[in-house]
Amino acid sequence: MHEVTWQSVVPQFLNVERQIDNYKTLAAMSPCALQPRLKSSIHRLVHESHFPRLLLVTAPDVHDYLVLIRDMVSDSSLPKSIPVVIAEHFNEIQLFGAVYPNNADMTASYKREGLIRQANGGVLLIPLTGILSQLNVWNRLKNVISTCSLSWKSAKPNTYCEILKSEDISVRVIIVGNRALMADFDSGEPELHSLSIYTEYEQEMHLTLDNINIYLSVLKGFQKRYNVRQLTSDAVKRFMQAGVRDTGDQERIPLCPLWIQSLLREADYQAQGFEICADDVQKAIDEKYFRESYLHLRAIEDIHKGHVFIDTRGEHIGQVNALTVVEIPGHPREYGEPTRISCVVHFGDGDISDVERKVDLAGNIHAKGMMIMQAFIRAALDLDEPLPYAASIVFEQSYFEVDGDSASLAELCAFVSALSQQPINQSIAITGAVDQFGRVQEVGGINEKIEGFYHICENRELTGSQGIILPKTNLSALCLSDDVTTAIRKGQFHLWAIDHVEEAFPLIMGLAFSGNDKKEETLLNKIALRINAFHHGEHRHTSLIYKLTNWLNHH
Repeated sequence: MHEVTWQSVVPQFLNVERQIDNYKTLAAMSPCALQPRLKSSIHRLVHESHFPRLLLVTAPDVHDYLVLIRDMVSDSSLPKSIPVVIAEHFNEIQLFGAVYPNNADMTASYKREGLIRQANGGVLLIPLTGILSQLNVWNRLKNVISTCSLSWKSAKPNTYCEILKSEDISVRVIIVGNRALMADFDSGEPELHSLSIYTEYEQEMHLTLDNINIYLSVLKGFQKRYNVRQLTSDAVKRFMQAGVRDTGDQERIPLCPLWIQSLLREADYQAQGFEICADDVQKAIDEKYFRESYLHLRAIEDIHKGHVFIDTRGEHIGQVNALTVVEIPGHPREYGEPTRISCVVHFGDGDISDVERKVDLAGNIHAKGMMIMQAFIRAALDLDEPLPYAASIVFEQSYFEVDGDSASLAELCAFVSALSQQPINQSIAITGAVDQFGRVQEVGGINEKIEGFYHICENRELTGSQGIILPKTNLSALCLSDDVTTAIRKGQFHLWAIDHVEEAFPLIMGLAFSGNDKKEETLLNKIALRINAFHHGEHRHTSLIYKLTNWLNHH
């Protein structure tokens, strides 16, 4: 276990600081410089003379991505005369064209060419949503790709038109759709991938000394594409920190043009001078949070008013503050908030009852985490017979489905506390998953979880003893807000990173879980003494009849 320093909670990019300082001197580059797989696939598509003629690209099928891919096609050494057409909104007639009757002469007709004929000899880009919503379009397009010919059809099926012969057509098609749409498409066309090239528009990249200059040049390319002010080196650094927050990894940066465009344009809107500075980027981030923070602030308000009980001071047996991430459908921002997990122990056969699971408010991953936690406890106690107690664990005041295993460490602590009768420090919250050997594993949404508990503590006044226990493997994902970072720097709030569950117990309960000295007081010793007292008859007269008789005798 070690306490996390404030320098570690926000990426500093010290290894690439010199390159960031030279941002203004770099030349702008196209996004394809950071898309080697997509670039290679496009080159193969447009330069292979016969097969394949279809490229599947996993990416959002929105205008910005279609335009970027079109630009990559145009930059792939194609002659300028070769057309590259985007079929963004279309029906069958708009895509393939049609034959119309000539009202003046019913024996004659005329034809109107569609987008696919405009792309003849070149490349046609199609969003997958348009294909899935019009299956007749796909069947006809597939025929065109495989036969290299396109037959004319009448725009009005019941109206006579002059018969026109099929025409030879040479077109290469790029279909763009997100992963979910690609899965639906693949299930309907299982042979599709064997007939096409498949690739992806990569949404993030691993930042290294070798590629930092390319990334910065691509960022400058986006800056010019969206016609925003020049970024200072400090603004670039703050922009990259925001990117780390988005990817959840201090070594990875987002490449999504929608994310880049949104932050660049918001920062440009906030800028007052000739350049975008770090304060402008920060204000853009703050303003976005302000617009999206209503539900989060309402949840905090419920806790402050006592509608949702969360204790951040004192000690309680069998009660711990866990951390969750709340995702609400239709809301763009997920946020973290603490949740109270409680455990009570009673006479039984050693079973640990997961209340959430029993009432169908927990998913399969949560159930798996509970089972793993129970396996660790049984192995740690090493009993020759079943535990004479049973336990009940519940997420208090939780009325929605809980899933994931990130609360299994907190559940384990609540159970050990209830079993040993050792209280838990309520000023410390816990997040982390555990395996059967007690190793603490990484969880998602760590920044949101930390900030959610911090805001509760801050509103109730920081005491200097409050903090969070988190997995050590989550340190590379930290990118906390300025107020949390400042509080950690001043010693008002703390983060403790651990590798094993036994490192958590001294922090929250004041006792080690186990020890070599038999005389040393440990949590396992306290549990063993309690079990031993039960087996020797201390609790033999705890039946309901005995309790009722004893109560009547005293009244």
